[in-house]
Amino acid sequence: MNKAWWKEAVVYQIYPRSFMDSNGDGIGDLNGITEKLEYLKELGIDVIWLSPVYQSPNDDNGYDISDYQAIMEEFGTMEDYDRMLARAHELGIKIMMDLVVNHTSDEHAWFVESRKSVDNPYRDFYIWRKGKDGKEPNNWGSCFSGSAWKYDPQTDMYFLHLFSKKQPDLNWDNPKVRDQVFEMMNWWCEKGIDGFRMDVISLISKPEGLPDGIPGETGYADSGCANGPHVHEYLKEMNRKVLSHYDLITVGEAAGVTLEEAKKYANADGSELNMVFQFEHMGSGPEADNRYGKWDSHKMPLPVWKKILSRWQTGLEGKAWNSLFLSNHDQPRSVSWFGNDSEQYREISAKMLGTCLHMMQGTPYVYQGEELGMCNAYFDQLEDYRDIESLNAYKELTETCGVSHEEMMGYLKRISRDNARTPMQWDDSANAGFTTGTPWIKVNSNYPKVNAKQEVSDPDSVFSYYKKLIRLRHENEIIVYGDYELLAPEDEALFIYTRMLGTQRLMVLCNFTEKEVAIPAEVTEQIPADAKLLIGNYSKQKEEVLQAYEARVYAYHL
Repeated sequence: MNKAWWKEAVVYQIYPRSFMDSNGDGIGDLNGITEKLEYLKELGIDVIWLSPVYQSPNDDNGYDISDYQAIMEEFGTMEDYDRMLARAHELGIKIMMDLVVNHTSDEHAWFVESRKSVDNPYRDFYIWRKGKDGKEPNNWGSCFSGSAWKYDPQTDMYFLHLFSKKQPDLNWDNPKVRDQVFEMMNWWCEKGIDGFRMDVISLISKPEGLPDGIPGETGYADSGCANGPHVHEYLKEMNRKVLSHYDLITVGEAAGVTLEEAKKYANADGSELNMVFQFEHMGSGPEADNRYGKWDSHKMPLPVWKKILSRWQTGLEGKAWNSLFLSNHDQPRSVSWFGNDSEQYREISAKMLGTCLHMMQGTPYVYQGEELGMCNAYFDQLEDYRDIESLNAYKELTETCGVSHEEMMGYLKRISRDNARTPMQWDDSANAGFTTGTPWIKVNSNYPKVNAKQEVSDPDSVFSYYKKLIRLRHENEIIVYGDYELLAPEDEALFIYTRMLGTQRLMVLCNFTEKEVAIPAEVTEQIPADAKLLIGNYSKQKEEVLQAYEARVYAYHL
């Protein structure tokens, strides 16, 4: 058993803009985070993943960086950052920075130089190409709608941007780019940070020759950049020159990653990263039409979802390590997507989802507010949305694909990234206690009922339940290191699995419906009479039946 502190840790993601505002300007900041560190200590988490706080023009909420070694003015100063880091460390909490190095901002000094002339020393820091037949160099689409190329009249050429037009992609094939990135990473490590979450790291190596792809509904093709030809070579170099010199936690966001690729990224030999975020379980079912990418996706049937999660659990066993998540800053709220956010079932289903995830093998990630059972905002007005991806998709799908305003608003309510970005709900005062000013994005209207102040003091709250889940993981090696086995794979209502370590066993039972469902006989037969109920989200259990959104975990020995 290869033990490591980061396997035993629980990570909490903070989206700084929406966490806590200390100065009343309506925008969360570093001092606000420092102010709330005791709350996170109380929850019991080990690591904070901090979404970007670097200097940025904020075209994509900080994921467009103009200076990697400065702090965004709205968030505070480097002194504020150092104070936050020191206080977190005092409390035994580690800080993992968000590393965004597939692209920079077009206002970064490297790009400002790069666009000046074709022979500028920084020209080859980015990906420039001549047009083809009076059009873009190829038919790739940006992840944020439209072409992935922007014409720059200054040198009569196009630059590649897989995301926003203000996010030109770095040319990782240039060793000077890699050296500069590694130098910057070492600078942060010397400052005392504890790890990196790497944004879209699977896209850094582009396919040779940048060939056209097969166009989709919008006329643009997928770039095919995921898991490119040199990605593992470059990450091994990063590991040699930076990561291996420090005791870090590292996770790569790897859209499009396969199980086989993940074994390379997160290999147990430690030559690249500790783990990856894969998104297969966040997608939609195979029966979905999905004409418009993620926007018209449907929740996949439970047997399909279980199969995906189980394949990753068993496929990486002993070879690599899983990250466990149901929400982040790019996803709808997990209780709204995977659970049931109605008044009747919100709390109970939030606890069930937490149980299902935290009992698996891997490092669990809690997204801010998930521990309160925060849910989608369901904004009625387009003006309430702030997210560039959502607004661009609205424009593209209504103007070029014939999607109606009503239909598109329905998509945004279900799946817009802004659902996860509404302010953290601290208490029942104005603006949920997030700010004394006007928040940069509206607060979810349910904050008088769903807030930290009320939940921290309630032993039956979602918060108290998460606190227990985290404590159990710290106390029970089987939850971290035990083998996993799926039971009743075809059951359409229940997710049941076991964890095994030596003679120890855990039986995890989760009902994903609002109906009472009988526990299969072959499962009840495996649970001995002296099994201990480790955790459950109902105060009274019914024999051989799981109630609506019920979760139970039994511990026993063979």
